[in-house]
Amino acid sequence: MKERVLNNRKNGMLVLVLLLVLYVAAVILCVKGSMIVSNEGSPLLLIISIVWLSLGWIPLLGLKVLKPQEALVLTLFGKYVGTLKDAGFYFVNPFCTSVNPAAKTKLNQSGDVDGGTGKTLFQVSGSGVSLQQSQMTSNKISLKIMTLNNNRQKVNDCLGNPVEIGIAVMWRVVDTAKAVFNVDNYKEYLSLQCDSALRNIVRIYPYDVAPNVDTTGDGVADEGSLRGSSEVVAARIRDEIQQKVAEAGLEIIEARITYLAYAPEIAAVMLQRQQASAIIDARKMIVDGAVGMVELALERLNENEVVTLDEERKAAMVSNLLVVLCGNHDAQPIVNSGSLY
Repeated sequence: MKERVLNNRKNGMLVLVLLLVLYVAAVILCVKGSMIVSNEGSPLLLIISIVWLSLGWIPLLGLKVLKPQEALVLTLFGKYVGTLKDAGFYFVNPFCTSVNPAAKTKLNQSGDVDGGTGKTLFQVSGSGVSLQQSQMTSNKISLKIMTLNNNRQKVNDCLGNPVEIGIAVMWRVVDTAKAVFNVDNYKEYLSLQCDSALRNIVRIYPYDVAPNVDTTGDGVADEGSLRGSSEVVAARIRDEIQQKVAEAGLEIIEARITYLAYAPEIAAVMLQRQQASAIIDARKMIVDGAVGMVELALERLNENEVVTLDEERKAAMVSNLLVVLCGNHDAQPIVNSGSLY
């Protein structure tokens, strides 16, 4: 299905003025025709005016008003006629009908065109007049950039760990004919393809950097991860979605990860693992620093010949310094006034 844009129909104001003039003329002819009939004249003018007053409202159905970034897909007795895309006042065949299968579909997104513009109506009841909010259906298709924020999904990463992830997808309609006729409901189709692409890409990556994991498919282990390579993951998700929705006339502008966390059932265990890893790294740094300080202390004592230590005294000194520097608590000094032997 190829989109056909109707650009030569912006004559709605001219047709509206013409119809109003014809209605005024019909009223005048009706009055004059009734006077002629009363004088036993020809009733032709009266019949013409009555017919126009009865059926003259039909061309008014062909008047269409479009705002910027809106489109209207028109069909005539089931055949695709064309699409109105530019803002303006149009006149089309009054028997044309607009089509938008996703007009009443509401998704968790910004600027969602649900086909409803709130209209406040008055309802008379026995106790008085009450206000009632009703939704007037419109089949106009929005061409604006919209943001789809799908629900969070629980997906297993490449290591089998369940993670919860959510994405926001910026998209818009670029081909109205494909969006209306190639798929049943382009909004629901987009939502399902976002879920599918998200699952396909997430299970390629680990949540955090893991050894011996190939995320690019080149056979070489890399450091890609959901947490550390969010830009790369989002770009691959966008490309995956674009391939799926191209036949629906949609363009995916950008995809972003909005939420990423371990699933609740393993979140506590993974937190302990991260804490243990952090403690090990901190201890390693402390030990490396303590050994360097001990080496420096022994070198300075030997250079300045402050005191001469044999191997046993050096071992005792190293032991005491390491205990003091690597301990979790403050050292309690003990004064030894005697000999070590």
